[in-house]
Amino acid sequence: MAAMDSPADAHREVARIFSERVAGVRDWEAPAPVEGWTARDVVGHLVGWLRGFLSGGGVELPSGPSVADDPVAAWRHHADAVQSLLESGRAAEDFTHPQAGTQVLGRLVESFYVADVFMHTWDLARASGQDDTLDPARCEALLAGMRPIEELLRSSGQYGPAVPVPEDATVQDRLMGFIGRDPAWTP
Repeated sequence: MAAMDSPADAHREVARIFSERVAGVRDWEAPAPVEGWTARDVVGHLVGWLRGFLSGGGVELPSGPSVADDPVAAWRHHADAVQSLLESGRAAEDFTHPQAGTQVLGRLVESFYVADVFMHTWDLARASGQDDTLDPARCEALLAGMRPIEELLRSSGQYGPAVPVPEDATVQDRLMGFIGRDPAWTP
């Protein structure tokens, strides 16, 4: 992870790795580390929530294939649409959302969405038995940014209780534990 990745660069890299995991899924109904979710649900979450969030601030992503019908095509279409948005002039514009206030659109997408894709890469990899290795520098950066707002994150309902990990755990395991995942989880 470069220290000054643009939002488009950050998304391109994180989405590339997630896309590789999507392409490697053989059982879309396999359980995922998020309780009650399947591999398909991980992709459905990422394709669905950003579209609604952006729409709340007047930015529309083009609709594409259904995750229920074709999660691979749905993800590819969605990732391409997000990349196009981040490479457009709109990414440098202010974006106002009722819950998030006003921020530069590209940085907002990077902070919330790209981080979410990065963390859910682990979920999809674990659900499908693929390589779950995450970039340690990005793990460290996310942890550093999330720790000071832990109470806010937990109260949002988007993160479960932290899972304790050993003091000498890898930064990836510390991140997974922080967001409520058991680093030892298997299907």
